[in-house]
Amino acid sequence: MRGSSWQSYLLLLLLSAAIPAATAGQPASEPFKGQTINIEIGYGPGGGYDTYARALARHFGRFIPGNPAVVPKNMPGAGSLRAANYIFNLAPKDGTELGAWAASTVMEPLMGNDQAKFDAAKFGWIGSMNQDISFCGLWVHPGGPQSFADMFKVETVFGSAGQASISYQHPLILKNVLGAKVNVITGYAGTREVNLAMQRGEVNGACGLFLSSIKSQYLSDVQEGRLKLVIQMGPKTTDIFGPVPSVFDFAKSDEERRVLELHFKQILLGRPIAAPPDVPPSILETLRTAFMRTMQDAEFLEDARKVNIDIDLVSGAEVEELLRQFSDYPTAIVRKARAAIGR
Repeated sequence: MRGSSWQSYLLLLLLSAAIPAATAGQPASEPFKGQTINIEIGYGPGGGYDTYARALARHFGRFIPGNPAVVPKNMPGAGSLRAANYIFNLAPKDGTELGAWAASTVMEPLMGNDQAKFDAAKFGWIGSMNQDISFCGLWVHPGGPQSFADMFKVETVFGSAGQASISYQHPLILKNVLGAKVNVITGYAGTREVNLAMQRGEVNGACGLFLSSIKSQYLSDVQEGRLKLVIQMGPKTTDIFGPVPSVFDFAKSDEERRVLELHFKQILLGRPIAAPPDVPPSILETLRTAFMRTMQDAEFLEDARKVNIDIDLVSGAEVEELLRQFSDYPTAIVRKARAAIGR
């Protein structure tokens, strides 16, 4: 073979070898190209978690390499515990299944719930869309309780989605720590169904009403006096609806305050998004980066404004740090915190 022909042949071989290598490298740079990412929402349609997750789904794919379709799906059950168990144990570990559930669900293993089949610290935490404030509200019916003080005089019935939800746990804390006369009825699919039950008179009120949900779904009820907000929980407080006392104002000792803190500090994780454990680090970092970019995107923020949801993001790393803080609480405080919710 002549020299020039031999050189051309070698060049052809090198190019042929390079083409498969480049093709094989493409999925690494766009791992979600042609894929669909599902967001499993731990509550039924129409509630706050549903509204947040669907807003995320409308924009998230624009910031993920490969621009996958992002599909929100409702998986209600046990106060969102069903969705958390699914994501931890059954979902594929490739980043194509994410979950959105209550902050209280994250705490269920620490609170001794043997139905919580997960280790919260091992989820692939993407971040939280909002650091929220939670309220208990009472629907105004003739002769029914209409203030926090009334809850210490007459039995007040609250509706709830399930024992892992704050709509169940927060009323029990008011009962078992502060001494309010409270009963909780479970089985509702979410806050939307509890709201309807309040209007029908089946229950007196609901806890776990987030500031963001009130603004997006119940604002007219509050402004027109049908729904009275009687107490607020969490490290943050607000006077946006007028003066509403904080649960911490009623703590009678430092120990009670720490029990309340263990329960209500979790509200900083108002709208968490998580992947299964053992997602490859590069995939998790890709999703975290896309999440942060989505939360700061002008088009997404305008969409959030239109559906009346607040965005106050928490990074995945910050979620992990908060969970480490929870694990460091003294055993005696954890034991009393469990007792506060009947565990």
